Amino acid sequence: MKQTALSLPEVPLAQKVRDWLRELLNGPARPSAREVLQRIEEQLGLRARWHLAEAMKALSEEKGSGAPTNADRDYLSAMLEDGSLDAAFRGRPPDSTAVVSTIDALIRKSAMLRNSDAFHDTIAFMAKFRRYSPYNIMLVRLQNPVCQFFATQTDWEDRFKRQLKEDARPMLILAPQHPLMLVYDLDQTEGGKLPDLMAEFASFRGPWNPKWLATLIGNANRYGIRVGFKPLSSTHGGFAAERRGDGPWKMRIVVNSGLDEPSRFGVLCHELAHVLLGHLGSDVDRWWPARSNLDHATVEIEAESRGGRPNSDRPISGISA
Repeated sequence: MKQTALSLPEVPLAQKVRDWLRELLNGPARPSAREVLQRIEEQLGLRARWHLAEAMKALSEEKGSGAPTNADRDYLSAMLEDGSLDAAFRGRPPDSTAVVSTIDALIRKSAMLRNSDAFHDTIAFMAKFRRYSPYNIMLVRLQNPVCQFFATQTDWEDRFKRQLKEDARPMLILAPQHPLMLVYDLDQTEGGKLPDLMAEFASFRGPWNPKWLATLIGNANRYGIRVGFKPLSSTHGGFAAERRGDGPWKMRIVVNSGLDEPSRFGVLCHELAHVLLGHLGSDVDRWWPARSNLDHATVEIEAESRGGRPNSDRPISGISA
C-alpha cells in the first residue's frame, strides 16, 4: 500500500507578517518605517507590504499575556500615526546606504549641537531634569526645541494624574536594559490639574490698556528688534535671540501666541529687558551693553525687575510703552 506524505497547511502571509514583527520587537533594533518596509520585503516578498499596516495596528492594540510592551505598542503606533509608514509606501525604498534610523539621525545631530550657539541653552534645559541622563535630555531637546517638561506615559498617569491625548506624539530616548523609551511633552497630555507655578508661569495681571502692546512692539522695532508671535509649548512664554540672515533687524523676540494680550505684553517686556540689559551681547551699533557673562539667576532677576513680574496684581512696569 502506497503511503503519501502529509503536508502541513501553509501559514497565511498575513500571519507571517505579524510573526515577523514580533521577532523584530524581541530584538534590540527599532528601525525606521522605511527600514521595516525594506527588510520585510526582502525576507517575505513584495506582497508582505499589503499586510504590514494591518499587522502593526493589530499588535499596537494587542493586550494581555504575550502582548507587546507599552513602549513597543507606542513604537508601532507612532509609525502609523506620524505618516512615516505611508511615506515609505509611496516612495521607492532607498538602498541600504541611504537608510538611516531616527535614533541614528539624532545621534548625529547631538554631535553637531556641541559646536552650536544653542549648546548653552541645552545645558540650562538639562539642569531641570534629574531623573534622566544628560544625553537623553539632549535628544528630547533636538526633537522638540520648545519642550519644557516631559515624562513617560506611566509617570504622567501615576505622578500627575494626566493621560495622553488621543493623537499624542512621542519623543525617543535611550533606556537602560531596553533599546528605546518613549516620553511625552506636557502639551501631549490632559487631565489632572497642573501646579499653579506651571499653569500660570507667564500670566500677568493688573490694569490693562490694549494700546500698550502695539506701542511696545513699535518701540522694539525702532531699536531694530523684530517681534513675532507663534505657537510655543504651554510652558514656554517666549524667547529672545540673535537675528537670522540679512536684513535691518539686530535681534528678534518670539512670544507665545497662545497667551492673552496682557501676558503677551508682560513676556515681551521681560524679553526686551534681556536684550537691552545686554544679556545676549551688544548690537553692532553698541546701542546696549554686552553683559553676556552673567549667570542664569542674575539675568533672570534683572529681567524680572526691569521688565515686569508674572502673577503680579500691580501694573507691569520697567520698560516704558
